[in-house]
Amino acid sequence: MGTNSHIMSLDDFLRVFPLRAPNIMWFLGAGASASSGIMTAYDMLWDFKRALYCSRKKVSLKLFPDLSDDGARSVLQQFFDAQGAFPPGGADDEYAVYFEHAYPAEQDRRRFIDNAVSVGTPSYGHKALAVLMKCDNVRAVWTTNFDRMVEDAALPILGTSSKMVVATLGEPNLSIEAINEGRWPIYTKLHGDFWSRRLKNSPTELQAQDSTMRRSLVEACKRFGLAVVGFSGRDRSIMDALNEAIDSGHGYPAGLFWFVRPSGGISPNVTGLIEKATKNGIDAHIIEVETFDELMADILHLLPTLPDELAVHLTRQATRVADAPLPKPNGTSPIIRLNAIPISSAPSVCRLIRCDIGGTKEVRTAVENSGAHIIAARRAKGVIAFGSDSEMSKAFGDLNMRPLDVYPIETRRLRYDSPELSLLYQGLVCAIVRERPVLAHKRRSEYVVSVDPEQSGHVLLSSLREATSNLRYTPTTITGVIPGTDRQWAEALRIRLEYRLDTLWLVLEPTIWVESAPQNRLSAEGKEFIRKRLAVRYNRDWFNFLKGWVDLIVTRNDECTIRAYGIGDGLDASFTISRRSAFSMKGTTV
Repeated sequence: MGTNSHIMSLDDFLRVFPLRAPNIMWFLGAGASASSGIMTAYDMLWDFKRALYCSRKKVSLKLFPDLSDDGARSVLQQFFDAQGAFPPGGADDEYAVYFEHAYPAEQDRRRFIDNAVSVGTPSYGHKALAVLMKCDNVRAVWTTNFDRMVEDAALPILGTSSKMVVATLGEPNLSIEAINEGRWPIYTKLHGDFWSRRLKNSPTELQAQDSTMRRSLVEACKRFGLAVVGFSGRDRSIMDALNEAIDSGHGYPAGLFWFVRPSGGISPNVTGLIEKATKNGIDAHIIEVETFDELMADILHLLPTLPDELAVHLTRQATRVADAPLPKPNGTSPIIRLNAIPISSAPSVCRLIRCDIGGTKEVRTAVENSGAHIIAARRAKGVIAFGSDSEMSKAFGDLNMRPLDVYPIETRRLRYDSPELSLLYQGLVCAIVRERPVLAHKRRSEYVVSVDPEQSGHVLLSSLREATSNLRYTPTTITGVIPGTDRQWAEALRIRLEYRLDTLWLVLEPTIWVESAPQNRLSAEGKEFIRKRLAVRYNRDWFNFLKGWVDLIVTRNDECTIRAYGIGDGLDASFTISRRSAFSMKGTTV
């Protein structure tokens, strides 16, 4: 992608957006709601495949507990490929076909959708979008999403539901009428092919209504620019409308901008649209961005002014959560110890490396190929990293690397899934592994640390060994080999880094690590071993294991400081961690 003439840097977009903002509409796909806890169309697709497979094989859904696992997806896809009655993986109509096979009745499909969208809450990106609406920097938003994230985010910021025109299939002419009359902001919820029934199977009246709404989209795109985020481009009905709006070069007068994730593929439908628009003289580009939340945060960061009364909506916490004093030792109120310990000090700056390199994947490849001992992530401004300066030169020195700079890590960017949060997460894991008797294992975007078998007698593991010795029906050791196999296992800890209540927290979840089988798949024996070992752990056991891991990480002191590299040059990732975990008492949390 780095050599594609249609690629535009995020930096370039952020500079021009404030100048064009009122004339750029937004189109949100399912990816824009992913961080809200709502399944994307791609997630639903694999859920449909699992349901079909398990019902036909008469096996439990628990056979595939993790649908993001490549091994599970491979098994499912091979089964359906062999049937010969389903579209190949990646086909444009794959979602609609599997949806109808899994749930033939429309009312069941509609119920599935209702259940899927009822669990989400607006993300930082949705709130930021509502703030941009309030500031008149976003006037029109289109979507094929089923959820109410935009409406829910906009209500407290706009002050009333009457301030935003919401056009749905029931009023197909409302969006274009509102645009003609200048009634902003406008939010239009299109039908698309991903609803509970495909357009070709819809009644004549519904097809006519949907056609009217897509005609409104075409006409609007002839008068305004469009920024597309979280949308794969696989919905043929929408892509036909966007292609028609090119209008021999007269469409998208403020530009056409399509945002994609650096690590994700781009649909030929998208590249075809951008190429066609460019050939017709339209300012059309593909732009890499990690998440919808990050994109919205970057846009807000470059606004000339952001009123305080709007900024508060982006940082507001739920009022039911409050700091609480430590309970007295003889208290009788029920206390719940939470599995989170505060990080009282974390890096506020890191290195900024400017060089000629692509996105996240290229950064990761450069570090791995060079063997450099650094932690790096990709930002629009460049590569941000921890480690010695010499190791950074080792990784990026051959890529026209400019003089090293310092990059501030702003706390506001830790509130969502950002490169800065990812960098701190990696740095914390690196520090724990460097200074404690554990090993790290990465599974997609998550880290698990496990006891190092060669250091299982380490003094820092004494509390963990004590917690294990009190268990019944399971091996009373903290590492070993699964009986009947050659697979290693060890007591382990799933860790996360989260920013809540203006504090960075290390979230701990004790678990079991089992060595993977070929193709990085967990064997049936491994899954059963984990299940049996965890099944006998009750409240007191979980408390003891949590204490054991806190003793290991923080030691017996009130707090400790750990470093990723312990270096004297460059910038190290240093963390001070407290052993006092959060707790819940009478509806309050500390």
